[in-house]
Amino acid sequence: MRNIIQHIPYYQEINDFLAAIPSEYRTGDPLFYCLRLKENEGSINNYMPPFKKGFYFIGLVTNAGETKITYDNVDVTKLDSFLVFQSPGHLYSFYRDKSASGYLIYFKKENFSFFRPELEKEFPFFDLMQTNFFKINQSKYKSFAPAFEDVFAAYEQAGAGQNGRRIAALKLLTLLYQLKDFTLAFKQWEEGFNTTQQLLLQKYIQLINNFYLEKRTVEEYAELLNVTPHYLSQSIKAASQRNALSYINDRIMAEAKTLIRHTDMNMAEIAYQLDFSDPANFGKFFKKHVGLTPLAFRNT
Repeated sequence: MRNIIQHIPYYQEINDFLAAIPSEYRTGDPLFYCLRLKENEGSINNYMPPFKKGFYFIGLVTNAGETKITYDNVDVTKLDSFLVFQSPGHLYSFYRDKSASGYLIYFKKENFSFFRPELEKEFPFFDLMQTNFFKINQSKYKSFAPAFEDVFAAYEQAGAGQNGRRIAALKLLTLLYQLKDFTLAFKQWEEGFNTTQQLLLQKYIQLINNFYLEKRTVEEYAELLNVTPHYLSQSIKAASQRNALSYINDRIMAEAKTLIRHTDMNMAEIAYQLDFSDPANFGKFFKKHVGLTPLAFRNT
């Protein structure tokens, strides 16, 4: 009989998420919070295992050091600086270097009571299917920072007054439009170099990043992409010279390695966190791909 796995936390409220990081900070406004990420931030964990949030997120981070972002099935390190966007419901985890600093913004769409577009349509970087991540240089970080500072200054001065909160929300809306111009230009440049197969590969990897704990077969992803499994497999092979299943396995392995390296969870807890039927199956899977048992890998 299969063991019951640990449920992935889903933080509907911003303060519930802040408590889980854990952070000593809280917001008095349930719809909006600005958090300055400071170097050597002591109250925030280095690693958070997979979780989901019920609100939007924007991050602008620099001096990332050994911070690791795993997105679209790729482990990204040596980041320098980066910009990241998430819609509610995305599966996410992180390992953070304490040298990192920058700006983190959390909000719900109700924060814009005076402006009610569909956020995902108005701002394409808020994609329901994926986390949008942009690796940027220090110069680009510095060009974005003043707009983030405007938002933070308005937020910090808002207090409990309705007018102050509206000014802060307007500053955030202005920031979103500035970021929209950058991300659209970036995407247009990037997609100009992609074939049909490469675009399908990107979508496939994006879906894996969101659903790898729930969906483990090429057939399941083909259904999400409205193509046949054969067509998906052939397209992935043409675009990358890799087997489609290998991307699923690599994403699971990336999370497994992070959990083993950066948490105190035992191997059984990790196995169930990753939705394996039992620790033995997880051990076989891990050794097949790494050549070491999970415990031996932790001790290396």
